[in-house]
Amino acid sequence: MAAYTSRFPGSGTLIEETLIEGEARGRVKGRAEDILRILDRRGIEVPESARDRVAGCTDLETLGTWFDRALTVASAEELFAEA
Repeated sequence: MAAYTSRFPGSGTLIEETLIEGEARGRVKGRAEDILRILDRRGIEVPESARDRVAGCTDLETLGTWFDRALTVASAEELFAEA
């Protein structure tokens, strides 16, 4: 079986690493925006401290948990409750 070799000219270089890092930052930012949008659309007041906490989070797993909770919580504080 032949191994796949990337034809991308920047493969394994700083260029590729930068692209991958930029994509990850974009996913994190998008997920944080989604969480805040859900809470807004549900009419849940989000204090500035909660907005900052969501926007400042860089862990996609944590953001995923908060996203799921944003669908059902009654307050922004419940978003951060320990499970």
